Amino acid sequence: MPSLTSAHSPTRAILLLSLAGFASQAMVRVSDSLLPQIAADLAVTIGAAAIVVTAYGLAHGTVQLFGGEIGDRFGKYYSVAGLSAVAAAATVLCGLAGSLGELVAYRLLCGIAAGCIIPLAMAYIGDVVPYEQRQPVLGRYLTGQIAGLLFGQVAGGVLGDLFGWRNVFFILGGIFALAAIALVAELAFNPATRASSRRAARKGGLIAEYKVVLGSPWARFITACVFVEAALLYAVLSFIGADLHLRFGLSFTMVGLIVGCFAIGGLIYTFAVRVLVNRLGQIGLVIAGGILVSTGYIILSFQPVWWFAPVATTLIGLGFYMVHNTMQTNATQMAPQARATALAIFSSALYMGITVGVAAAAPVVDRFTAVPVFLAAAIGFPLLCAIFARGLWRKRQAETQAPAASE
Repeated sequence: MPSLTSAHSPTRAILLLSLAGFASQAMVRVSDSLLPQIAADLAVTIGAAAIVVTAYGLAHGTVQLFGGEIGDRFGKYYSVAGLSAVAAAATVLCGLAGSLGELVAYRLLCGIAAGCIIPLAMAYIGDVVPYEQRQPVLGRYLTGQIAGLLFGQVAGGVLGDLFGWRNVFFILGGIFALAAIALVAELAFNPATRASSRRAARKGGLIAEYKVVLGSPWARFITACVFVEAALLYAVLSFIGADLHLRFGLSFTMVGLIVGCFAIGGLIYTFAVRVLVNRLGQIGLVIAGGILVSTGYIILSFQPVWWFAPVATTLIGLGFYMVHNTMQTNATQMAPQARATALAIFSSALYMGITVGVAAAAPVVDRFTAVPVFLAAAIGFPLLCAIFARGLWRKRQAETQAPAASE
């Protein structure tokens, strides 16, 4: 396994994967702010136009279950490059759509292509970066995802107002195309990309790899944790904007900026990741992250004025990524012999958790406001972190005792 200090370092290759991750994550949220423009231009209601959001989310989350097959069969870096090119074409077609049906079809195609980019990129990092160096590297890779999330939540609306919704898709299509070109060039000139991009030796295909991953108790534990994490936090995050608008009468522009502070908290983590990992370790990161998230949701529940919200949302973003990055790092090692499939299952569980969490929280919010949901997250998330930290401790104890037993 090549190290980060080898002659052909994968550092630049990972940076380019981060660019593809930026575009992929931006596509998840960018259409939210564009719905009124899309509805007016295509002569449909906003409710009808919302299908472009759900269609993309469905494709993006579901296809990840099969991303491991693509990555393990054709090579992870090759696959990300190819999928970025397909996503570029599909995104440009979104901007050219003449009807809602066409737009939905192109969004589905884009979701199918873009949905596998991030888990395959993380699987590549797992292949080329030694485990003891992996969490800081994954933390830096997260910068692209978080910036894409921020772009989709905030800049999508701003660019839509300035240039129109079609040009927003053209801009994102250009970013996908730039990522695809850069990735192909990196494949040509950097052997570190090809070290993990050879065809994998496969035994039994996709079903066999699913059995390998799901047959591991540790893999099932990590997958369950990320599902609950998404249901408790990512889903609840969806209602912060609506709560601020209803409770304090904030404009949607202000709401978008405040919700964007979640990504700011994530960026703070990526800049400090090496120091935090070295000082706190994985268990310390998980416990501290749970406390920060709980504090943020308690503030949101009882805030007397709206300007408490940016601080609370930043704390939630920082705490979430402290925990989530630790889960990601462990996910890259939960089934090394089927890493791409393992990361695909992990990522798909995240999106399924969001879907279930939103569905469960929505009727509560409609009837009782978002405060009970915030309080549930404030209690449930640190409890999840305690369970996850205990699992990490037990795994570490088992690994420590195993060499001693063999001596």
